[in-house]
Order: sequence, then structure tokens, then C-alpha cells
Amino acid sequence: MLTNTSATRVAAIAGFLAVALGAFGAHGLKEILAQNGTAAIWETAVFYHFIHAVMLFVLAERKPPAAGPWWCFLAGMVVFSGSLYLLAVTNAHWLGAVTPLGGISLLAGWLWLAITAARVKA
Repeated sequence: MLTNTSATRVAAIAGFLAVALGAFGAHGLKEILAQNGTAAIWETAVFYHFIHAVMLFVLAERKPPAAGPWWCFLAGMVVFSGSLYLLAVTNAHWLGAVTPLGGISLLAGWLWLAITAARVKA
């Protein structure tokens, strides 16, 4: 069961990781990303990671939390951004085939919110 507290904690950790991975990519992985030509891929991963970490927080604050979209966003963030992070570091292009699965989960979360907007109270 998803509680407001647990959802907020996971959202906070996701936000922390988005900032940390953004900084790590810009500084710690700068040479690897330049060598692989994948800095833009890393930046895309961080961008989507951070946006959806914020959405996790917004949804966690609803009473009760919007569990369906929240789980879609979490799964999408892990698969979409995670596959891009790995692709950027390893240059293993087959990971690009996994990324759309995460994108579908992100889209499902947004669509779920659109459909249930009238039924969910903030």
C-alpha cells in the first residue's frame, strides 16, 4: 500500500538522485561521455528523471496519493532514464530498445492523470 509518507520519501530520494546524477555526469563522467559522444543522452536522462521526480512528489502529497500514476511515473523514470544512463556510460546501443518501454510508462502516467482528473481530489 502506498502511503503519503512512503511516496514522499521515494520522491525525495528520486529528486536527490536526479541532482546527484546530473552533477556526476557533468563532472565525474565528463571524459567518458565526451569520448562516447553521449553527453546529450545523459542530459536527457537527467531531465526526464528530475521532471518525474517532481511529479512523484506532487502525487505523493494528494490525499490519498494517486497511486496508479505515481507507480507509472516511478517505473517509467527507472526504465527510461535508467536505460539512457547506462547507454550513455557503456555506449551499448541495444539499450535504446529498452528506453521506449519506460517512455510508454511515463505516457501512461500522464494519460491516467488526464482520465482521472475529475475523480481525484487534490
